[in-house]
Amino acid sequence: MKLISFLNRKKAKDKRSHAGILLEDRVLDLQMTMNEFLVGGLKVKSKKYLPLKEVKLIAPVPHPPSCRDAYAFRQHVASARRNRGMEMIPQFDQYPIFYFTNHTAIVGEGKVSVEKDHLEKLDFELEVACVIGKKGKNIESKDADRYIAGFTIMNDFSARQLQMEEMLLSLGPAKGKDFATALGPWLVTPDELEAYKIKTSFGNKYDLWMKATHNGKQVSEGNMKDMNWTFAEIIERCSYGVELQPGDVIGSGTVGTGCYMELNGTWALKAKEKGESFTPIWLKAGDTIELEVAGLGKLKNTIVKTPKDYSILAKKKLP
Repeated sequence: MKLISFLNRKKAKDKRSHAGILLEDRVLDLQMTMNEFLVGGLKVKSKKYLPLKEVKLIAPVPHPPSCRDAYAFRQHVASARRNRGMEMIPQFDQYPIFYFTNHTAIVGEGKVSVEKDHLEKLDFELEVACVIGKKGKNIESKDADRYIAGFTIMNDFSARQLQMEEMLLSLGPAKGKDFATALGPWLVTPDELEAYKIKTSFGNKYDLWMKATHNGKQVSEGNMKDMNWTFAEIIERCSYGVELQPGDVIGSGTVGTGCYMELNGTWALKAKEKGESFTPIWLKAGDTIELEVAGLGKLKNTIVKTPKDYSILAKKKLP
């Protein structure tokens, strides 16, 4: 199934999101929220259909109980560290790590409103996320794939200047990450991806190509099968001593080449070798970033700057 969350265009006053099942040119309205549907075990009781043109897609899980983002692609980590003159950290191969991001700042396709400081080195991150479908604690990796309700595209928008400034204190990321995480366009249940599945001793992988396009120009490509930690292993780590909830979102982390932080460093090194200058590329107000993953669709966002300027950059409290 392709599961969606939507607003009814004909009922503008109804701001409550609805879960639905996408059926080509129409939608089966489940007449409940996505969280309620996931808690109920993906049981379909509704028979109300709407034309697709009458619904406005929002993030498939607009109000997750939590949102974690992992660090599963070794290529991304190694390249980003190499570009900063750092060796690969051996702990990456010992256990999967993740951080909590802001589960109340989830957006779907369309406009993403950002503040002035976010536009200081604003970056995208090309990722896939899994959504938990049932409660579980201390889940072993051999069982963890059965806890996944579905997969969706994730863009972990990142304000790199804020991120670099605050992480000098060895805490975070926080303000550099908490303003917008895009999910969409829908949630694809695992059975839809059976043909792409690669079974391993540590959980399933999926042979899904991934790419990012900035203002119509492709800038990134990778494959979900290159995750060095499977979602099953990540779920095992996340659920240690903690009960995961239906609707919890867990990102894969950035695929190799999947963000400008990594790409700019690689391009700068190549330019230096040729004796050429290089100007880093970042997202700007008015830009469009589109992420596409085989089997999962396309997630397209446009950056919009808020009209009033606030700033927290470089504000120092001196003795």
